[in-house]
Amino acid sequence: MTMLDSPAAVLDIADPADGSPVGTVPMASSDELDAALRLAHRVQPTWARTPAAERGEALRAAADRLRAHADDLAEINCRETGKPVDEAREGVLAGAGTLGQYAELGPVHRGRSLLGDFDATDLMVPEPRGVVVALTPWNDPVAVACGLLGAAVATGNTAVHKPSERCPHTGALLGEVLAGVFSGGVLQTVQGDGRVGAALAARADVDVLAHVGSTAAGRSIAESAAATGAKALLENGGNDALVVDEDVDPRWAADQAALGAFANSGQICVAVERIYLHRAVAEPFLKALTAAARERQLAPLVDPRHRDHVHSHVENAVSLGAELRTGGAIPPGPGAHYPATVLTGCTNRMRVLREETFGPVAPVCVVDSFEHGLAEAADDAYGLAATVLTASMEHAQHAWRELAVGTVKVNAVFGGAPGGAAHPRRSSGTGYGYGPELLDEMTQTKVVHLAPPGRR
Repeated sequence: MTMLDSPAAVLDIADPADGSPVGTVPMASSDELDAALRLAHRVQPTWARTPAAERGEALRAAADRLRAHADDLAEINCRETGKPVDEAREGVLAGAGTLGQYAELGPVHRGRSLLGDFDATDLMVPEPRGVVVALTPWNDPVAVACGLLGAAVATGNTAVHKPSERCPHTGALLGEVLAGVFSGGVLQTVQGDGRVGAALAARADVDVLAHVGSTAAGRSIAESAAATGAKALLENGGNDALVVDEDVDPRWAADQAALGAFANSGQICVAVERIYLHRAVAEPFLKALTAAARERQLAPLVDPRHRDHVHSHVENAVSLGAELRTGGAIPPGPGAHYPATVLTGCTNRMRVLREETFGPVAPVCVVDSFEHGLAEAADDAYGLAATVLTASMEHAQHAWRELAVGTVKVNAVFGGAPGGAAHPRRSSGTGYGYGPELLDEMTQTKVVHLAPPGRR
């Protein structure tokens, strides 16, 4: 008997607001994983032959069902992860919007015709890869899952989805909603922790491993993909920098920093993780940021284990000489609450600058020039995103060209046009994870040469 088949293999979820029980979800056994993948393979050829327009209609129907269940999904998401109900509902509606986008993009996803001999036809044709395993996170569980699953089924793949073990009830309800449209094995949901994810990643009968989550998990998945030959799409962790120039309003810049560091209690993939602040605006910026942190009422972190991780980064920084401006203490009482925290005097010796904290912590380094701040921001093992606040077009141009990250935002910590897709760099992953380009990742290209038969 493997650990997956143990009678104790269950997910026990508590509300991070007060520690009250939410429920228990059994983990998938080895036999259940076998059955899910066999079914996905069996029905995939039929789904691939389904006209792209019909697949698009199914995605539109799924988006409608998701909107109809938005309140239910938001409520259970809040209870499992602490995400405020209104924000959780926005995530559900964003997921529905993504399904609608792929309903439109899927039927017009096309290959190319090539110019060969006059009496022949040459084509480059996209074909589905087969079975996609999607391993999705807890911090925006519906929106992220809909992106990966929508692109997978739009292009003729079948999908097996494992939601995060921190939000299995949300994942189960999402699976039920989508199964009302994608029945018969086109889209299945399995539950489990990292052991189930590792078991899925190690399977030789999986064609695509699509993962959004931690860098440690992403590296393990990449190793499995290298062994099995599966296509790996990975958005791992980030350690996103914010560079504040000397020519911006320091109070506006502090508002941007507070939004980037504290929104969703810092549990956002592209949250501000470290701040490089020009000395010329340091005093008013820090005063405004500290005041904003003290005024901010935050939802709890996802669970006490993650709260302990966040607090360990703060304790490490203080032990190495950082000044705690506000926050930094675990409040008494039940739940996984943690205050908005501001640290100054931070250095690269501290984990809060070198690693992803993923919590409501704003570590600040004061620098003597924009160039110094930009160099510090670029000196990092991750490469997900970064933000620059500057009134100088020269500095903005320099920044977006020099920062080796997938997304650079100038004068806004969040935002951007729909459909944007970027490649994360270095430890932050590989491959397009969003946008029209994700359809290319979910397919493989075949070259076809059609020539007439020879004549005697």
